Amino acid sequence: MSEAQKPLVLIIDDEPQIRRLLTVTLEANSYRVLSATTGQEGLVLAAQHRPAAVILDMGLPDISGQEVLRRLREWSDAPVLILSVQDDEAGKVAALDAGANDYVTKPFNTSELLARLRVALRHASKQDELAVYQAGQLVVDLANRHVSMNGREIKLTVTEYNLLRLLVRHVGKVLTHRQILREVWGPGHDDHTHYLRVYVAHLRDKIEADPSSPKFIMTEPGVGYRFLAGA
Repeated sequence: MSEAQKPLVLIIDDEPQIRRLLTVTLEANSYRVLSATTGQEGLVLAAQHRPAAVILDMGLPDISGQEVLRRLREWSDAPVLILSVQDDEAGKVAALDAGANDYVTKPFNTSELLARLRVALRHASKQDELAVYQAGQLVVDLANRHVSMNGREIKLTVTEYNLLRLLVRHVGKVLTHRQILREVWGPGHDDHTHYLRVYVAHLRDKIEADPSSPKFIMTEPGVGYRFLAGA
C-alpha cells in the first residue's frame, strides 16, 4: 500500500504520552497520522486534511471535546472515536448522542482501539443501506422485511423488526438508549428504557442461540447496545 492510500487518522489529545502511543500504534498498522493538542487546532487540521477518522479526547485545554464533536458534525461524517476516562459514563452517552461512532476507555488496549477503528471505517464505507444483511446464519432482508435464521423465517412484531433494522443499519456502532428510543418509539420516549430492555430481550429470544450469552446484540452497560458484525 502506497503512503497516499493509507487512511489518515487525526488525533486530538493534549496528553503527549497518549499522542505518542497512538501515533506509533497507528503508523505500525498502515495509517497516516496527524495530531493536535487543542480542540481548535484539531478543527483546523480536520478542515484542511479531511481525515478518514478522528480520535478525540473529551478533556481538552481550550474547548470541550463535546464542542469539537458538535462542530465537526456540522460538515463531516468521518467516524469519531472518543477517548473517555473510566468513570465518565455520562460523557460517553452525550458524545454518542452527538454523533460519535464509538468510545475507548482510558487506559485502553491498543488492539481494542485498532479493532474499533476498523469497524468504524468499514461502517463509514457502507453508507448506503444494504438490501440484505447477513451475520452468520442470521439473514435480514431489509427490502422485503424478512428475517430468517438457518433458513427458517423468524416472526417479528413491527416494533421488534424496527429495532433489529436500526441495529443492523448501524452494525458495529454503539447506539445509546436515547438514540434507539427516539428512532423506534419516537420523540417523548427518551426515558422509557424499560421498553427497550423488554424488546431487546424479545429479540434475543428469537435470534440468539443462547439469549443469556448473546452473540449478536451486545449490551454496553449504562450506555446502550451494539450489533456485532462478526457474530
